[in-house]
Amino acid sequence: MKMTKPYRHIHFAVMAIENAAKRMKIPSWEMYRRLKARNLIHNRLLSHYDVLHTQGIDWVAEDTVETLLNWEAVK
Repeated sequence: MKMTKPYRHIHFAVMAIENAAKRMKIPSWEMYRRLKARNLIHNRLLSHYDVLHTQGIDWVAEDTVETLLNWEAVK
């Protein structure tokens, strides 16, 4: 099976969401809901795929958590 560009991007976002949820000790669906509420899935994970996917998943998870908490603190 050939992995298309959209598939790779979505797969990356799913991995980032799951690992960030584990880091925060919350369910993946809750992390998804919170990221989606701040439009961070598209504006962070998918839009910056080219840079983010070069990092380790632990770094991406930590960055995702930090970004989410910073955005939630503003509102």
